Amino acid sequence: MTAALSRSLSSLSIPNYRRYFAGMVVSITGNWMQIVAETWLILRLTGSGAAVGLTAALQFLPILLAGAWGGLLADRLSKRRILSVTQAALILPAVAMGVLTLTGVIVPWMVWALVLIRGTVLAVDNPARQAFPVELVGPERVLNAVSLNSVLIHTGRIAGPALAGVTIATLGVAPCFLVNAVSFGGMLLALRRMDPEALHVSERVAPEPGQIRSALAYVRATPELRIPLLLMAAIGTFGFNFQVLLPLFARFTWHGTAATYALLTATMGVGSILGALSAGARGAVTPRLIARAATAFGAFSVLAALAPDLPAQLALLPLLGAASVTFAAGTNSALQLAVAPAMRGRVMALYSVVFLGSTPIGGPVSGLLAEVAGPRAGLALGGVVALAASVWARGAWTRAAAPARRSVLTVPAAPAA
Repeated sequence: MTAALSRSLSSLSIPNYRRYFAGMVVSITGNWMQIVAETWLILRLTGSGAAVGLTAALQFLPILLAGAWGGLLADRLSKRRILSVTQAALILPAVAMGVLTLTGVIVPWMVWALVLIRGTVLAVDNPARQAFPVELVGPERVLNAVSLNSVLIHTGRIAGPALAGVTIATLGVAPCFLVNAVSFGGMLLALRRMDPEALHVSERVAPEPGQIRSALAYVRATPELRIPLLLMAAIGTFGFNFQVLLPLFARFTWHGTAATYALLTATMGVGSILGALSAGARGAVTPRLIARAATAFGAFSVLAALAPDLPAQLALLPLLGAASVTFAAGTNSALQLAVAPAMRGRVMALYSVVFLGSTPIGGPVSGLLAEVAGPRAGLALGGVVALAASVWARGAWTRAAAPARRSVLTVPAAPAA
């Protein structure tokens, strides 16, 4: 047990990664406070599931439209410098949202405009952040670092909603935005304190025409990249819409408050952390692991959708969280290990596009379906799509492996000496 935990935390022995981890925990906790607050705010202002879906869609629409260019910047420029600029820029929409809410002039279009601005910055921030861990720890620890990234994301996912629930209940929505603005200071401090000489910096890519097209062609020709990305595209579009569905479950299915939403999110986050720690202890990620995680994600999504009461759903959400992070971290790690270093920023940008950028499609679909047929239908849809996609992926990996097996079988035996 101790040895497994030590393997799970091994990247924290590297000072630069340790600084990054601490800064990100603070920043992501603040970010989740903002997500809960703006979701609850738009639900309070409109009472509409479709409006909640639109809010999530606007946050990630720029990633869908411009994420590939963000990845190209990550290949051409210093990822550390990109993150220093984007983390500072994200302070501005958080402050604006807090001030407008505090003064009582906030209306839905203002929320949507500021969410869109934040999403535009994230279109540059996210590809650099996805590709940065390998520079912090080196390729031999990338699986562990990616898994620990999932730990910190879901630690923030537990702490942020819990703090948001308490803050909204006692002080209102506006302070959540202001706390998030302050939290970016943690990441900016961590980036400033890093030792640049200890980074495993890959060679910068010189500007040339057609570099995004070449990345797409590279992915199409590489089954180790193409299959996980297509699988993530399907599940990301229809399955990873918890930001839309959980507040709707809290309000319309369980007739609760912002505290109920925070409880659902934090409970799922507990399972996500356990799943991430388990993933970090593994020495390798395989197609079988990714397919099994996708199957488990689909099954637990359907079961959580069918939960007869709130305690039953709270019991299932940690399992769903563990399956979701095992699948997402496994896919991320598989891509990081399979991609050529010069393509890493662009390929990880494509990962961001299919994981986060698919929300502008799936978020409104889930929101509308939840409004028409209830939140259970939206969650069940994601589960069914994940189950079907996992079956397709198993077959695709088998077909991709067949030529290699045939080539081995047809190699002539070496002549006798």
